[in-house]
Amino acid sequence: MESKKFRNQLINEKSPYLLQHANNPVDWYSWGDNAFEKARKENKPIFLSIGYSTCHWCHVMAHESFEDENVAKLLNETFVSIKVDREERPDIDSVYMTVCQMMTGKGGWPLTIIMTPDKKPFFAATYIPKESRYGMMGLKDLVIRIKSLWNSERIKLIDSAEQITMALQNISNEAPGDKLNENALIETYNQLMIQYDKTNGGFGIAPKFPTPHNLIFLLRFWKRSRKKEALEIIETTLQKMRQGGIYDHIGYGFHRYSTDSKWLVPHFEKMLYDQALIAIAYIEAYQATKNLKYSKTAKEIFEYIFREMTSLEGGFYSAEDADSEGEEGKFYLWSVKEINDLLTKDDAELAFKIFNLTDTGNFKEEVNGKDTGLNILHLNSSYQEISKNLDISQEDLENKIEKVRKILFEAREKRIHPFKDDKILTDLNGLTIVALSKAATVFSDLTYLNAAKKAANFILKNLRKPDGRLLHRYRDRNADVDGYLTDYAFFIWGLIELYEASFDVFYLQTALELNEKLLKHYWDDSIGGFFFTADDGEQLITRQKELYDGAIPSGNSISFLNLLRLSFITGNLQLEEKADILSRVFADYIKNSYLGFTQFMIAVDFAVGPSYSLVIAGDSEAEDTKKMFEKVNSEYVPNMVLIYRPTDSYPPKIDQFSNFIEWFDKVNNKATAFVCINKTCKPPTTDPIKTIEYLSSTWK
Repeated sequence: MESKKFRNQLINEKSPYLLQHANNPVDWYSWGDNAFEKARKENKPIFLSIGYSTCHWCHVMAHESFEDENVAKLLNETFVSIKVDREERPDIDSVYMTVCQMMTGKGGWPLTIIMTPDKKPFFAATYIPKESRYGMMGLKDLVIRIKSLWNSERIKLIDSAEQITMALQNISNEAPGDKLNENALIETYNQLMIQYDKTNGGFGIAPKFPTPHNLIFLLRFWKRSRKKEALEIIETTLQKMRQGGIYDHIGYGFHRYSTDSKWLVPHFEKMLYDQALIAIAYIEAYQATKNLKYSKTAKEIFEYIFREMTSLEGGFYSAEDADSEGEEGKFYLWSVKEINDLLTKDDAELAFKIFNLTDTGNFKEEVNGKDTGLNILHLNSSYQEISKNLDISQEDLENKIEKVRKILFEAREKRIHPFKDDKILTDLNGLTIVALSKAATVFSDLTYLNAAKKAANFILKNLRKPDGRLLHRYRDRNADVDGYLTDYAFFIWGLIELYEASFDVFYLQTALELNEKLLKHYWDDSIGGFFFTADDGEQLITRQKELYDGAIPSGNSISFLNLLRLSFITGNLQLEEKADILSRVFADYIKNSYLGFTQFMIAVDFAVGPSYSLVIAGDSEAEDTKKMFEKVNSEYVPNMVLIYRPTDSYPPKIDQFSNFIEWFDKVNNKATAFVCINKTCKPPTTDPIKTIEYLSSTWK
């Protein structure tokens, strides 16, 4: 157990991750002038450690090394040590993660960088054990080695740092070329097909990540091509994920990823961004297929978010840890004895069959792989197949499962919960607002709309500066850290979706205002594309443009689609021109491997078209207006912007922001739809069925 007799410079920080290390014997500093000035004054290198509060291996390295007084003594004598929360400072993390990948060919957290006092790196690694083992140098030996080199061969280390920094600065994702076309969409699909796991769903072998933007792209490709194989990939993956141990069958929500190919054994942390992005995939899949199991899963995800991840003010927390009581997954695992003690004999036997519990368990010790007798609850098949095998109706089965689930949930609530990272980040809240707004639209449920509005209003009240620009992090009544590209991109996306769910022009107006700030401070005027940091932000050793659509889509990918949608809504062609430049800037780089850029390809899908502008003009409370929206919202039309022009208020406020709808009015005093396809307009119609025909007319 860590002693509380130590207190370092992190004690006054707001980041939960930094506060976790505030009582280490290591003399940690936060990133800032004080640390670098101390390093220059004392002529010491910097030991930079980057992680996040719910990172399992960050905890392991902390317990092994940073809480050890002997290791701390070595670090304090040799370095000025800096801790960085990657979620609070993704700009720093991105730069030095690129360094680590350049130097070692891999990356991950905890990220360990050793660098000169002027921030230039000469050593990079991820997790480092305390003692040397299996040919891997331990931290104690490493520190001793670096201390010796710094004292005897410092010039060589500094030269190495200069070369690494120069190589980093010369990396460029920019190779402007021809715009990406439909062939690029086909090639993206083909590459996903090669990676697809036909047996278990998902892509690749192990570890297996949900990567929902792959599925969202495939839905659009299916809509475009009508390839049944594309829809099969989506449905198999969504169903296998929901059945697997990666899904929390008792409390809902998805864990971070599966360590195996079958979605069985998860890495147990739960991230807000995963919940939001996965929910979007299930919502759109429901809209496309009308399969109720997808809407049910999305609603369960939101139930988890509302219960565990929502602040009283309406913002959403960042993550829950994988560990509790010092053990990964302990909160989520079950023994046969526990189930027997909690349930009646009949219910216990049903639970064993449904959730596949055994005496030996399916969760093994991490180090030696021994059986633990602990089980990850999972399904081997769908409810429909299980009910058939057990010879009971699906309705009865679901009722029995729900009865068992509630009992287990109440029992689990009495356990020690995993640590919750309760900082509120603008970008992750933007993603959640997107998901909630889509749910409000597709499910016609004001609960989701009100939650989206409350979150958006929270961000605008607490994380927007007087000059209109965004901040990144809020915690403990304190907002700080200038916004990054993702804060603007994801929140603007959320505001666009919130406008289309509520038709409150305030949200569209705010999206346009923030987009102006984004273009002013993040756009590269020389070649195009968005930098991750603002032009007046802290100058690191390089200013990066991020494009890779990893666990979270890149800010450039989301901004590409935002620019297109805002252009279609407003009629502002300059925004479309910016989108065109952005697509060309990265085109040749993306052609090397489309798999890493599926969110970008979603924007390409919109740009290639067919894309739709749908304006509905009608009285706000009229039944024909409501029926028109109800019909449109029930259809899966991904490349559409939706504008409402209320005809019972004059002049409608939307006219101030959209330059082509002034004359769109009711026909024959009925709610009327105006459909434009690739900027060519169909005759107005008062018939919801005809509207859907127009919206489907150019798909193959």
